[in-house]
Amino acid sequence: QVQLVESGGGSVQTGGSLTLTCVASGISRSIALMGWYRQKIDLERERIATITSRGAPTYADSVKGRFTISRENGENTIRLQMNRLKPEDTGLYFCGTMGSWGQGTQVTVSS
Repeated sequence: QVQLVESGGGSVQTGGSLTLTCVASGISRSIALMGWYRQKIDLERERIATITSRGAPTYADSVKGRFTISRENGENTIRLQMNRLKPEDTGLYFCGTMGSWGQGTQVTVSS
């Protein structure tokens, strides 16, 4: 089973930036699709951004133009560069792939 470890969360003010990193282990091949998901209190986990092994990204409408997901070619490490953060971006951010989830990293944006 794939193990995922996220890092890089923290607290920032509105308009600030953070970069999240997710490292996958326990698999020797390149994972086809990896993604970032966000869960807010009392809400379901939502997809924020995904990226294929070839680097093709997708984004939720709420983060387009502000967040950038990246991945070194074929590597099983992904990053999420988050710019112009808003209070509504606050939540627990998870890395997910192949039915596995990391432990999550908290992002808090204050107004």
